Amino acid sequence: MAKAKAKNTERDRRTTGPAAPAAPQLITDVIETNYMPYTMSVIISRAIPDIDGFKPAHRKLLYTMYKMGLLTGQRTKSANIVGQTMKLNPHGDAAIYETMVRLTRGNEALLHPFVDSKGSFGKQYSRDMAFAASRYTEAKLDPFCAEIFRGVDKNAVDMVPNYDNSTTEPVLLPTSFPNILVSPNMGIAVGMASSICSFNLGEVCDATIALLRHPNTTVDTLMDIIKAPDFPGGAYIIYNREAMRRVFETGRGPLRMRARYSYDKDANCIDVTQIPYSTSIEAIIAKITDAMKSGKIKDITDVRDEIDLSGFKLTIDLRRGTDPDKLMTKLYKLTPLEDSFDCNFNVLIDGAPRQLGVADILREWIRFRMGCLRRELRFDLGKKKDKLHLLRGLGLILLDIDRAIAIIRQTAKESDVVPNLMQAFHLDEIQAEYIAEIKLRHLNREYIMERLTEIENLQKEIKELEEIIGDDLKVKAEIAKQLAEIKKKYAKPRKTQLISDEDIEVATADDFVENYNAKLILTHDGYFKKITLVSLRGSDEQKLKEGDRITHTIDCDNTAEVLFVTDRCQMYKARVRDFDPVKASALGDFLPAKLGMADGERPIAMLLLREGLEKCNMIYIFANGKGVRVSLSAYQLSSARKKFSGVYSSASPIVAAILEDAPKDVILVSSQNKAITIKSALIPEKSTRTAGGVTLFTLKAGATVVYADETEKSIYPDPQNYRKIKIPATGSAL
Repeated sequence: MAKAKAKNTERDRRTTGPAAPAAPQLITDVIETNYMPYTMSVIISRAIPDIDGFKPAHRKLLYTMYKMGLLTGQRTKSANIVGQTMKLNPHGDAAIYETMVRLTRGNEALLHPFVDSKGSFGKQYSRDMAFAASRYTEAKLDPFCAEIFRGVDKNAVDMVPNYDNSTTEPVLLPTSFPNILVSPNMGIAVGMASSICSFNLGEVCDATIALLRHPNTTVDTLMDIIKAPDFPGGAYIIYNREAMRRVFETGRGPLRMRARYSYDKDANCIDVTQIPYSTSIEAIIAKITDAMKSGKIKDITDVRDEIDLSGFKLTIDLRRGTDPDKLMTKLYKLTPLEDSFDCNFNVLIDGAPRQLGVADILREWIRFRMGCLRRELRFDLGKKKDKLHLLRGLGLILLDIDRAIAIIRQTAKESDVVPNLMQAFHLDEIQAEYIAEIKLRHLNREYIMERLTEIENLQKEIKELEEIIGDDLKVKAEIAKQLAEIKKKYAKPRKTQLISDEDIEVATADDFVENYNAKLILTHDGYFKKITLVSLRGSDEQKLKEGDRITHTIDCDNTAEVLFVTDRCQMYKARVRDFDPVKASALGDFLPAKLGMADGERPIAMLLLREGLEKCNMIYIFANGKGVRVSLSAYQLSSARKKFSGVYSSASPIVAAILEDAPKDVILVSSQNKAITIKSALIPEKSTRTAGGVTLFTLKAGATVVYADETEKSIYPDPQNYRKIKIPATGSAL
């Protein structure tokens, strides 16, 4: 085996010889020679739509169906259509059929489908709902297609040979309405992409007529006519006029969309009946399922696809007591039930890509359509002039019909009839040939009078056509007339409704917080616990470090916020939901580490941030025997700040911080085992939070206050035995 392999290698070496040396090339030359032609081919011939609203693949397919007589004929097998289209588009039957699927009525991807279909063609809103094979489905052109082929047989657009010169095809289709804005179109090229949303046909026709009559129509006026995009799947557009203005002016910008739903009270479920155009039912179900598994959504028991012949339906079963509107607000936040369509209006204009706003696209289409209509009118003008030419020759004969008959009877050879008529009546060959073919039965007075009248009518029609062709205003008026007819015949009510961005409810982080009742516990050494009330029922005994004790407890729910005052003149704001619930048997979180306090910093007070708290006071007791009351309104607690500095005076070490939400009795204990109890109302209130306060406890030399608290929470027995009725510094009494 090894010998054979070596032999083959040697033979290959002798056959091929040494490799040719690589010739150096500039990278710019390689890109220009190899990459740029491919890039331009993708942009121009594949991915970006032209001003008629079609990509080449769409145009080739529809024109093939038109030439097959499928605009007025019966449906035929889709496989037959695909096979015929390959004469213009030899890129594989699968690609052609997929192109056709999107254009069908059954796929529901277009507001105005171009293909009248029979069979299963999948759905635009489902990535898993596959379409049937082309041999099982049938199709024909929708009557609406008459408007995209108007004038195609009258030289309205240029015709070019197909890939093998066996036939011809149109460069563009002479659409008699701005299809570029009516049919959604998306494509990814090289270095650019196009994403054009659909607009309502009736609104687009009205806006185009306004531009035809008043070329200087402003964007604001157009926005009053074309309210917003209109998608086949309906749903809602969250409307912001300034954001919409950017789309109309530049052709770029996102559109926020929301699904439409209803609540079935009897079945306790939500029925989603319309979803954003940019998503799919599978993507929505996947996101809802993920939210259920992660615990972000706990109000849903089941979600399922109930699409049937009646249309789209996504059903969400709810738990008992669930508010459907609040749940949908959460789902809009977590799932593609609220999604965006990113507008990027890249359009080919005269073979070059340009990014245009709505008004500029309409102006370019008007220029294009004026050219198509003029070519169509010139075609009609030529036909009428040709007929007039024939009838004028006939008119010369009719004045002396007997002589003409005699010439024909006296001519020996049939081939000499035309030359003899030409010579006798000064006709050209075309006129003489036409006259020679007239039947004898037509040479009656009635026929003669009708032909003379027809000459007069033709002269008038030719004059009118020449006047229209030479006058831009008359050409525009004709286009406006056609648009009005199209609107009357094909316009539909809007499917996508508008809701103001100011009227919608947006889910916040708080909406996703699991709410339950809890007890908050703070210890002297700075340990913090959040214990659910359910957990407390199992055990009331709290695990603490040796020598530690509980100083503060609060009952609240998981959505609350709390404030912690420390011994370093700091105050910290924290959310209860940021702490994990623990059992009574756990030590809990070490608060200084959790909140990022400085080394040695210790919390000395905990209070619940609630409505009306700013009307309360904080009582600060210092080691030097002084105390002060400061209104909590001085701290601007409603701000987004998480840390407040300089919340009290640093002149003496802090002993206690007590919330005064009602009159209280406060006990102070000195290092010499002396104690006093005073009413909180005796403590002076200061306007500045850094005030040093007044002396509440007269201390001997070297003595300090080591403990202070509400009498109801005192660790010392009988605090009322130490009542003080006067403040030494003020003499005030109560």
